[in-house]
Amino acid sequence: MWLSYGLLALILVAGVAYSISARKLTVIAALTGAAVAILVFAGAGFTGLAMMTTFFILGSAATSVQSKTKKDLNADQKGGRTAGQVLANAGTAALCGILILVFPAQTQVLQLMIAAIFASATADTLSSELGTVYGKRFFNIITLKPDLRGLDGVISLEGTLIGVIGSVIIAVVYAIGMDWTTNLIWIIVAGTLGNLTDSVLGAVLERKNLINNDTVNFLNTLIAALFMLLLYFVYNLICK
Repeated sequence: MWLSYGLLALILVAGVAYSISARKLTVIAALTGAAVAILVFAGAGFTGLAMMTTFFILGSAATSVQSKTKKDLNADQKGGRTAGQVLANAGTAALCGILILVFPAQTQVLQLMIAAIFASATADTLSSELGTVYGKRFFNIITLKPDLRGLDGVISLEGTLIGVIGSVIIAVVYAIGMDWTTNLIWIIVAGTLGNLTDSVLGAVLERKNLINNDTVNFLNTLIAALFMLLLYFVYNLICK
């Protein structure tokens, strides 16, 4: 027990120090991330922490790819991410961690929801950051007509597939820590649906300045979690 807490503390200190020194997060954002990580750990253990860390590493790496190109498109991330951005991407996972402590009987489904949240957040980050760079043809997700890359609600086949790969990576991390079952498929599905929902919200609401990007990111992770909840109960209703 104490060894686990010691390892957790070491990981958190290292993560906070790196995030601040590398200017990936502001000081407040790094501390907020540590608090979120503690709640995720409380609910899903080191597997939950590994999924959150994987999201952070992949997202940071993707953000760094051809930043000049993104700057020209006004699609780059300027400066360290804020506490609001941290909560937008991982706040729902922290909430699930709290719910596991309150309702331990629902641990399995809530842990799957945490996985879906990070699958969606990772898919969204990778598809937007790398899709902008490597996409060939860009479409408005609502009209499916050609549109300008970098605009809210605009997707490409390449970016969408990269997003699916992001969900797969998170699902594999979950499977390594928890179990290799059909849950892996549901995590990928929920993560992909959450990512596509992000694009729909961007096209319908964000482009009209009705909501901001943080709200879109929060809603896409929340919807991914709800997709997982629905898939879990439907699967168990039909198959068990």
